[in-house]
Amino acid sequence: MTTAVDGPVELAVSGMTCAACAARVERKLNRLDGVRASVNYATERAVVHLPAGLSAGDAVAAVRQAGYDARVRHRAEDDRAAHTAAVADLRRRLVVAAVLAIPLGNLSISLALVPALRFPGWEALCVLLAVPVAGYSAWPFHRAALRNLRHGSSSMDTLVSLGVLASFGWAVWSLAAGSAGPGYWLGFGVTAEGADAVYLDVAAGVTTFLLAGRYFETRSRRNAVGLLTALAGLAAKDARVLREGVEQSLPAALLRVGDLFVVRPGDALPADGVVAEGASALDTAAITGESAPVDVGPGDRVVGGTVNRGGRLVVRATEVGANTQLAQMSALAEQAAQRKAAVQRLVDRVCAVFVPVVLVLAALVLGGWLATGHTAREAFTAAVAVLIIACPCALGLATPTALMVGVARAAQLGVLVKGPEALEATRSVDTVVLDKTGTVTAGRMSVVATAAFGDADEREVLRWAGAVEAASEHPVAAAVVSAAGAGLPAVTGFEALVGAGARGEVDGVPVVVGTAGLMAGLGITVPPEARRWLAGLGAATGVLVARAGAVVGGIAVRDTVRPSAADAVARLHALGLRTVLLTGDGPGAARAVADEVGITEVVAGVRPADKVAAVEALRAAGHRVAMVGDGVNDGPALAAADLGMAVARGSDVAAHAADVILVREDLHAVPDAVELANRTLDTIRGNLVWAFGYNAAAIPLAASGLLNPLIAGAAMSLSSVLVVANSLRLRGYRPPRALWDGR
Repeated sequence: MTTAVDGPVELAVSGMTCAACAARVERKLNRLDGVRASVNYATERAVVHLPAGLSAGDAVAAVRQAGYDARVRHRAEDDRAAHTAAVADLRRRLVVAAVLAIPLGNLSISLALVPALRFPGWEALCVLLAVPVAGYSAWPFHRAALRNLRHGSSSMDTLVSLGVLASFGWAVWSLAAGSAGPGYWLGFGVTAEGADAVYLDVAAGVTTFLLAGRYFETRSRRNAVGLLTALAGLAAKDARVLREGVEQSLPAALLRVGDLFVVRPGDALPADGVVAEGASALDTAAITGESAPVDVGPGDRVVGGTVNRGGRLVVRATEVGANTQLAQMSALAEQAAQRKAAVQRLVDRVCAVFVPVVLVLAALVLGGWLATGHTAREAFTAAVAVLIIACPCALGLATPTALMVGVARAAQLGVLVKGPEALEATRSVDTVVLDKTGTVTAGRMSVVATAAFGDADEREVLRWAGAVEAASEHPVAAAVVSAAGAGLPAVTGFEALVGAGARGEVDGVPVVVGTAGLMAGLGITVPPEARRWLAGLGAATGVLVARAGAVVGGIAVRDTVRPSAADAVARLHALGLRTVLLTGDGPGAARAVADEVGITEVVAGVRPADKVAAVEALRAAGHRVAMVGDGVNDGPALAAADLGMAVARGSDVAAHAADVILVREDLHAVPDAVELANRTLDTIRGNLVWAFGYNAAAIPLAASGLLNPLIAGAAMSLSSVLVVANSLRLRGYRPPRALWDGR
């Protein structure tokens, strides 16, 4: 008995053969009280949000009532096994169809064109060759059609099954009744009278072409899903754990936080952690997209899934299992592919009504041809061609396959897209707002100058400031504490003043560390010499130190601009995007950094709470805004923007309030995300234009009798394969810069 679970349940759904099937399963699930479900045909999965009182077993039962099968999805390995079995089954049926259809086609066509070659019992031989093809090989289509019939519905398989059975039945009936008819055009000539047996060739040929199309489509979809889940396969399956100085090989799943594990050269890290011993270079390309190895030593953070390329490392585990950065990246990528873009929801609604409309249209074509004096065979040929050519496979695959491949490729490049909405928002963005500290700059500040005003000493100024800042987590505070050194006095009554500074009592005397604005707000006079000192700092950021209500000195800190910042900003400009630097620093420091990286617009001196107002002001002016920040103090601004892009910190990837997470600390990830999103959306558009255009052009041709059913079957299969193949082209996307070294 399947029990209730916390959070959404993910089901692996089998038996779906087109987007109409997925729409039917989704409707069935959503009819359950309080249930919200989304079914993805391309990934063959359903995400079901269950209310209290309903279990995963209820969702599975609902899917089975709809005529399909389902199981609760636990592991990607299970999906791969099921997919491999499905591909193998299609291969067997395809081989049978191809082996029999080739001699059947040669035999029936030659006998149809040359009556002198006919021999007694040739009709029975044709039927004998056609039965395994129309029966065993075409059984997946018939089985799905029967399932649909039992539930009073229809799908693509209904069209295929009707077309195959009608072609086969017509030929058998014609041969049994001896109703020889006039010849008809095959595309290369006109048959002689009594050539009705050629319809056996049509039934076998249509089955072979459709099976071939579905086989290659299924294999291509496996490649797309495999790309999506490739991240999960990067994690090491075993770990060498140190117990009392002795290495023990254990499954990585048994690792616990705090365990020490050994990573030898060539091994992948089984978990996130901090290096305890050793020094080496790690290949992080699979996680962050960076091609250059990263040097690490004692105290450095390392991420599971990266590969040790140098010496022996001993690492203390800090995150294991589902909490590792790799696991969270994999989960986010899969969740993004499960969600539907707005255009996909429209396509689903179209596909849900498309098949019934085609059935009615085929009946009208049959009746119209008969009513206008054509023969039954001519009317029948046109109706069968309409049934086969109209299958909406390509339409159902157009969007989800491109989304799967695009999201997976982005994850390989260190860019996690949380859903298709982010891709759609990226396309409309015209302004990119970049936070300075931790985004344009590395976020690792250092003290570059100190000053003392009045009778104070510079060492005393640094000591007082360091004592207060020791209780703060701000990057400026860390730089001040590092410069002040050890042996700092204790602070009491500490208070962090967000975006402005901090204060407390040191040796019983109140000390304030912060901006000139903070001093003015607290009623502390800033002397002229302090203002002159601040004005002359250039790209450095200055904070003032006040003791006992008087400014006694200042400390200048400087953040390092990321090496990739200037080139990344230039790429954004080349894409036609406007860039704005947003920072709490003073205008001088902000302008210096903006000039260094090529940003023309600066909004300086804003507190974290005011960043939201700055973003909303740009939106109110009619701009579509993407906000790029560090995902911690920029959370409100990320949420307020049309598109939030967060630079990830540590392993807590999923905690950011952003639409896109930039795993690698390289600002090139921003234009990479924009370019890949544009390519993905262009691919979706191309797929939809092809799928809609194909049906719009092909159905009238079939209805007018210009399309043989055999050609219709081949064209329909080719359409689906082309859509999937076009989506898989996104795997080849490479950012256009030398850093990638041809990767």
